[in-house]
Amino acid sequence: MTKQVLLTCGAGASSGFMAAAARKAAKSMTADLEFRAKSESEVEDAMPNIDLLLIAPHLKYMLAEVKDLSAENNVKCAIIPQQIYGMLDGKGLVELALKELAV
Repeated sequence: MTKQVLLTCGAGASSGFMAAAARKAAKSMTADLEFRAKSESEVEDAMPNIDLLLIAPHLKYMLAEVKDLSAENNVKCAIIPQQIYGMLDGKGLVELALKELAV
């Protein structure tokens, strides 16, 4: 079953580029992951339909804010390391998602 991964940033633009890089990497790595991106204001609505929430490094304060919401929805969440996010390292993001999901 394909695991759903949501990336979030302020407006969803930079996380959109990151999600595109991750989709390309996941395909080449044959990882059964689907990456989408949304703005931080859309996270709560998306929560029931995802397995993992990855937060842009500049929004790391959100981790504390979404902790309870994530637990209620059985969604894991983590901060994307700056090195992965800044370099649009799709492979690094796929590896992070696999580690967080323990797939």
